Amino acid sequence: MTEKSNILDYLEQTQELFRNKTAVEDNNSSLTYYELVQKARQIGSGLARRVPPGSPVPVLMEKSPLTLAAMLGAVYAGCFYVPVNPDNPPQRLKKILQVLDPSVIVTDQENAGMLVGTGFEKARLDVGKLLTEETDESLLAEIREKSRESDILYALFTSGSTGVPKAVAVSHEAVLRFIGHFVDIFGISHEDRVGNQAPFDFDVSVKDIYSCIMTGADLVLIPKTYFATPPRLLDYLCKKEVTTMIWAVSALTLVSSLKGLDYRVPESVDKILFSGEAMPPKQLRVWQDALPDARFVNLYGPTEVTCNCTYYKIERRYSDDEKIPIGRAFPGRTVFLMDEDGREIAAPGQTGEICAAGESLALGYYRNREQTAERFVSFQVSGENRQRIYKTGDLGYYDDGGNLVFAGRKDFQIKHMGHRIELEEVESAMNSARGVTKSCCVFDREKNRISGFYMGEAQPSEVRKYMKDKVPVYMVPSRIKQVAVMPLNKNGKTDRSYFQRLASE
Repeated sequence: MTEKSNILDYLEQTQELFRNKTAVEDNNSSLTYYELVQKARQIGSGLARRVPPGSPVPVLMEKSPLTLAAMLGAVYAGCFYVPVNPDNPPQRLKKILQVLDPSVIVTDQENAGMLVGTGFEKARLDVGKLLTEETDESLLAEIREKSRESDILYALFTSGSTGVPKAVAVSHEAVLRFIGHFVDIFGISHEDRVGNQAPFDFDVSVKDIYSCIMTGADLVLIPKTYFATPPRLLDYLCKKEVTTMIWAVSALTLVSSLKGLDYRVPESVDKILFSGEAMPPKQLRVWQDALPDARFVNLYGPTEVTCNCTYYKIERRYSDDEKIPIGRAFPGRTVFLMDEDGREIAAPGQTGEICAAGESLALGYYRNREQTAERFVSFQVSGENRQRIYKTGDLGYYDDGGNLVFAGRKDFQIKHMGHRIELEEVESAMNSARGVTKSCCVFDREKNRISGFYMGEAQPSEVRKYMKDKVPVYMVPSRIKQVAVMPLNKNGKTDRSYFQRLASE
């Protein structure tokens, strides 16, 4: 085994440096780095007695310090962990377990009942009972000796076009390379307190977890219920003295659109990094005004490229009708645009599919060769040798400064009244209207109409009048409706399927 080819090498190095420092905490409990390692090794020993290295270990628990110990326990056993959110509906949980076909699942008394009706008949391991077992040092050492940096570290599920969720398998090497660049570029250190917004089954949390493990920072888990009440959330951020927020755009705009920062500003925060959706400039300005000395970064990249492949450090305020760039590639990556004929695009302003190559690509979709072969392909990048690339399904273009700008999803591109339309462009225009804080636009193919839904104080007639001045008539939604809330899906993004159903009524 080469030096630091396993994420546990960094965990143990950090434990030696910061033995009694808090590693992870929430509103109920906390673990020091020493306690986290000891519990993970205990759980790992219990798992290693039952499952061979390389096996998937689903962890069906609400996020907590103990959940993190269970996930790392799977890694000590030479396996890979799969966080399974208890919020998953029974049918999706059943499909997840069918894809993984695991021989064990780690859960707790609170969530074990969720397995009823899933057809899972293998071992259900209670995390509390695993913690009563002795650590087998020789067994763990034997497993580590045989480990390789190409071993799977975790798998995270994303939605599948066929209705069957796909498990994105990511290696130790991919995480080590990416997080190494990430903490260096954004200056994350042992003095930071990282406020974890995302659930563990969403890849934003990967940056939170491993930025802390590699630096000795404190991982502060924020209970999901706090996001329903911005004052409670902001009180928690202040109490915990959070310095770093690596959040989904929807979580940030939830706070700003509901005027949470008028109540209280988390003044200890000096870094805000966001991703997942296009950030409306007017919502970003609310955060910039509240925290003028903080650094803001727009991150871009799907789960398949290990979190992010580009970043853009924001140095100014953007007007409502501007798009915030997603920037340039992280070190070790190549990010480029491909046209519909499979050729690279170099000219500014020309839209193409965003593709990524280089280090930190995922290994593929677990037990799904067909989908892996479809999205991870061989391509001759920049006229040089062929290499493995990932086709994101996202569209983008270069601005005049050479920065990439996100231009929507290929599957959000519609044909309406004879025109090709990006629904994100319609949303961007609606978001810039006075009195609109956030919007979502969907297309009903049967009725051949665009519907626009928005939060804010503006009246629908005012929004329609603004849109007519802003975009061509064929891009103005035929139905514009004001809503009280913008529901989020399990990944913290706008729940488009909810608005799709609403539009068809």
